[in-house]
Amino acid sequence: MNDRAESGLAIRTAIAADLPALQQVYRAASLSNAGDAPMLLAQPEFLVFAGEGIAAGRTLVAVAGVPGDDRVVGFATVTEGLDDGLELEDLFVDPDWRRRGIARDLVRHVVAAARDSGHRLLWVIGNRHALDFYLAVGFVQTGEVSTALGTGLRMSLDLSQAPGARSSAPSR
Repeated sequence: MNDRAESGLAIRTAIAADLPALQQVYRAASLSNAGDAPMLLAQPEFLVFAGEGIAAGRTLVAVAGVPGDDRVVGFATVTEGLDDGLELEDLFVDPDWRRRGIARDLVRHVVAAARDSGHRLLWVIGNRHALDFYLAVGFVQTGEVSTALGTGLRMSLDLSQAPGARSSAPSR
């Protein structure tokens, strides 16, 4: 699927040529939380997005603009998760494009693709800054986990209960 809404936003499967733009979005979004920035700058290896999911078709991008002149404004990557689920490994939106429903649209497309591939759950490890967003899109907190960057919030989304999921995945 590469549907372009009236807003000019489309969600599609990432391609190798998207990597530099994904890296820019990743770095800008990661550093946009003032509370996280000093720790990330002290450990610059956490600001590098390698894009391992691109070749495997596991990364979706949100692009704005007109076909042929698109700007990557967000992305999501999934990987195999726990208990017949997928793990939402990355969800990042360019800080200049936040509060426009882009992250919600990316999650909606991830949910549809996960359902279409027979998965029951979508997992994520988020931080406290993102908790309200994840709760708003239907995740429930199931615990806390230790990560290299501190305490993460383990959350899951039951795909049979996920609101607003579509029944078709993006095209490749």
